Amino acid sequence: MKICVTSQGNNLEAAVDPRFGRCQYFLYIDSETNDFSAQENPFKDGGGAGIQTGQVMADQKVDVVLTGNVGPNAFQTLQAAGIKVITSTTGTVQQAYENYKKGAVGPSAEGPSVESHFGTNQ
Repeated sequence: MKICVTSQGNNLEAAVDPRFGRCQYFLYIDSETNDFSAQENPFKDGGGAGIQTGQVMADQKVDVVLTGNVGPNAFQTLQAAGIKVITSTTGTVQQAYENYKKGAVGPSAEGPSVESHFGTNQ
């Protein structure tokens, strides 16, 4: 299973980024091997970040996203791709991943947790 945790840095000790579409990094973790890779979010500063980052998750064949919040456009894109979304994720990326493996996270999101343009400086 491929898990993506939104992150403020490029390593497992970094804090979970509370934003999905405008997070600083995506940390992808393979739950079978525990290997991870980091990708800087190229859409964090532009328009349409939620849809574009949702498409990145689909292209990367992610199964689950762990994040603080997800907006309506991103949620719709992720849902259409069949990607499970867990919001209200906090702590470090490592802690979030361990909590997910132990089943110590909330249920899958049934809708967006914030309004459009969350995390912008508007």
